[in-house]
Amino acid sequence: MLTYFKFEKPIGLLALLTSFSILLLVSRISYTGSIRYIFLLWNLFLAALPWICSLYFERKNENKKTWQLFLLLAVWLLFFPNSPYILTDLFHLGGGHSVPLWYDLILLLSFAWTGLLYGFLSLLQLEKMARQRWSETKTTILIICLLFIASFGVYLGRFLRWNSWDILSNPLGLLYDISDRFLQPWLHHRTWGLTLLLGSFLSLMYYSIKLLQHDESKVVISK
Repeated sequence: MLTYFKFEKPIGLLALLTSFSILLLVSRISYTGSIRYIFLLWNLFLAALPWICSLYFERKNENKKTWQLFLLLAVWLLFFPNSPYILTDLFHLGGGHSVPLWYDLILLLSFAWTGLLYGFLSLLQLEKMARQRWSETKTTILIICLLFIASFGVYLGRFLRWNSWDILSNPLGLLYDISDRFLQPWLHHRTWGLTLLLGSFLSLMYYSIKLLQHDESKVVISK
């Protein structure tokens, strides 16, 4: 007997993962009375924004001109780094002994994986739309570039404390920090070290997921 698991509509899985993560956090708060990790809720919301954007782009993709698609891509890219950024919340592990360390580890990993999955699913949708217009090679180059750009965005957020909305509230300051790292890269080893390593890691993770989704995204379990 064969049982088929289809991932054509991932909203159910995302809802399950999100609920599980929130349940872990609520349980911790109820047990300890501490809101130490309450920021995870906001970070997860930000991580989900690229996926929400991709749903909108999917509906509006038809009859769009190339320049309009690039504008939509720019809006999506503004939020996309929030998804891998949530991985860096693992930096907050430890420092409290009110609950076992393993519980906090599972809590942080749960939020990190859920947030990253929101981003990857949005990227899969964007890749699908790109393949309708461009060649396989151009699409692959685009996806890899986006993952490295997102990694650069993670650095800006984690270490320089820039946010997505700072492009509107403080564009000059943001532009200065970005341009300085391109004009004087030898002065910013941490910037490019994190960007290159995280970008490579995200690319490997993304294409690992694509490999698992081979054969029309079906996993077949045989008894």
